[in-house]
Amino acid sequence: MRAPALARYRAASALRWPRGRRADALLGAACFAVLAVIALIANYGLHRGALPLYGWALLAVACGALAFRRSRPRTVAAVTFVACALYYPLTAPDGPIIMTFVIALYTAAAEGHLASASALAAVAMGATLYGNDADQVNHLADAASFLLAGWFVAVIAIGGFARNRRAYLREAERRLAAAERSREAEASRRAVEERLRIARELHDALGHNISLIHVQATAALHVLQREPGRAGEALTAIKDASKDSLRELRATLGVLRQVDAPLPDAPPGLARLDELAAGTTAAGLTVRTETEGSPRPLPPDADHAAYRIVQEALTNVTRHSGASAAVVRVRYGDGDVTVLVEDDGGGTAAAAPAGTGSGIRGMRDRAEALGGTLDAAPRPGGGFTVRATLPT
Repeated sequence: MRAPALARYRAASALRWPRGRRADALLGAACFAVLAVIALIANYGLHRGALPLYGWALLAVACGALAFRRSRPRTVAAVTFVACALYYPLTAPDGPIIMTFVIALYTAAAEGHLASASALAAVAMGATLYGNDADQVNHLADAASFLLAGWFVAVIAIGGFARNRRAYLREAERRLAAAERSREAEASRRAVEERLRIARELHDALGHNISLIHVQATAALHVLQREPGRAGEALTAIKDASKDSLRELRATLGVLRQVDAPLPDAPPGLARLDELAAGTTAAGLTVRTETEGSPRPLPPDADHAAYRIVQEALTNVTRHSGASAAVVRVRYGDGDVTVLVEDDGGGTAAAAPAGTGSGIRGMRDRAEALGGTLDAAPRPGGGFTVRATLPT
């Protein structure tokens, strides 16, 4: 559920009785006030006689016990039962002191003591029937015995229902809080993954083109005075590489500007492999592409990852290996595609032993994210090999 639903459940759970002792004390005081008014009306208004001192004491005990009804529900139920059992046969006029016992029964049931509440109700009902038969005086003249039994059953049932409802609300609130935490964790995880993805895109795209720009700018400086014509070729290559860099950067930033922004270009795939090879060749590294198997459309994620792996491998060759030529092979299998990049350089394209450089690590992350594998190592006869297999 969403946050408003959680707020509604919290508000509903807040409707249950407050747990403070002060509220229970106020309830006991209110009960005593009502019973006292009834006793005074019976004495002065109806002339049924004054309530004896011990009758007032029993009223005070029964009502005062309600202040502890939630902390000691079974004890309070027993105390109010004893007070009622003494009050009715010993005092005149009778009064509704039984209301304290009814409240105590409800509280005991609501706090989970259904068996104790039921047992006390049964004992109270039996004592009432026995007392009426013993002295031929119906101390509950305003309510028939069966109606009293119905009250006992009703308050216990309502108390049990209230407990179950509170338990349901607590469980619902716990589940909603857990779901909210899970959603927050999932959103955080996705945000981290998206940041990593964008970082990889910027690293691969800008790193490759800036490397080409660096190589061409260096070449232009060397030949500017000796062969001005060749310097123009280098500057043209710099222009194309910078244009590609801006296009890649615009596409990546377009993903971030989701609102009121044009749709970014489709991510590059193996269809642009010849364009990638031509740009790298312009930087002075001869790149040859070969295809094995029957070319077919690939899933967008696999197609893009294969392109980025080849791009990063060629970037490493340009920057680190000192190679003059590289071969890019794309092999289409039944359920996968393999890209292979080999160069004839000094075998140090990874810039770290056993292919553990940051560029190799990024390529491996791309392959493993799709369930594929990547191997990068020096070739026995010289040069370096990067092989990635991606499921399709």
